Amino acid sequence: MARRSDDRPRHEQIAADIRARIMAGELPSGSQLPSTAQLINQYSVANATVQRALAALKEEGYLHSRVGKGVYVRDRQPLVMEVDAYVPPSLGGYTYQLLDVAEVRPPADVALALGVADDEPAILRHRLLSYDGEPVEVSWSYYPVSIGRGTVISARQKLVGGAPRALAELGHPQRDLVDRLSVRMPTTQELEILSLPPQVPVIRQFRVVRSVHGQPVEVSILIKGGHLHELRYQQQIRPESG
Repeated sequence: MARRSDDRPRHEQIAADIRARIMAGELPSGSQLPSTAQLINQYSVANATVQRALAALKEEGYLHSRVGKGVYVRDRQPLVMEVDAYVPPSLGGYTYQLLDVAEVRPPADVALALGVADDEPAILRHRLLSYDGEPVEVSWSYYPVSIGRGTVISARQKLVGGAPRALAELGHPQRDLVDRLSVRMPTTQELEILSLPPQVPVIRQFRVVRSVHGQPVEVSILIKGGHLHELRYQQQIRPESG
């Protein structure tokens, strides 16, 4: 198969190269970027092209300017989120906003994962997760009506301790979860609610949570801005015997 050439606008290519160098640690947090003249020479482009690339990276939070001094790599690190069923709120850290609770017809992939018929409703809990007051994740969590109808799951209120605690108290403690990760460009709704810069993809987590009985009790779709997050998975490796 022939290798595809990069036909993106030149400023997008430059932004991608600088972004990759920042993520790889070649341009560490707090370091100063080469001067505009040096970047023009390095990439063999006009000043306007370099400025467009830098503007995009500033909007994404990778760079910031210091008046009279230059352009610097962001001081903050990406949000490294443990892959877990619940992120506890914390003072000055993560906070949840409940956007909606309703019985709805779930999307086809959710219905399949829940093991319900296409025309069977599910309970939706729609939430926005913020960090230091900035939106970082929007989620849609679906629960079988056989489990959640008439319980705290279907109530328009926050769940103390999150859904894992609520499900455990209803007799369906969590056994395991499986995440499928994909990356795509955001929908208009996602772009607006997460205040995403242009051309930033999102990480889509499709999560299935099963109870100790082996029953799917929650299916969630979680959307995060790709420029803000790293997801961390940790697995204990058992040494082979013998």
